[in-house]
Amino acid sequence: MRVCDLKQKDVINSCSCKNLGCPVDVEFDCKTGCIQAIIVPGPGKMLCLFGRESEYVIPWECVRQIGEDIILVEIREERCLRQCG
Repeated sequence: MRVCDLKQKDVINSCSCKNLGCPVDVEFDCKTGCIQAIIVPGPGKMLCLFGRESEYVIPWECVRQIGEDIILVEIREERCLRQCG
C-alpha cells in the first residue's frame, strides 16, 4: 500500500464511532523507514470555514485495521490533538 492510498480512506475512531477525516500526511522514522503516526486535520475553527488550528497525530500502534475504505483507530482524541503552527 502506498501513502497516497491511505489519503483516500476515512479514519474512524472505534472508541467514539466518530469519523475524524482523511489522513493528509504521515510521520516516519528516518533511520528505520517505519511509519510512526498518521496525521489527520483536526476540527476546524469557525464552522470549518477559516482553516484548521489543530491536527490529530495518531500513533501507528493505535491503528487497528485498514480496510478498503476506512482506517479503524482506537484513540482518546484529546490526547492525539496537537496545535498547528
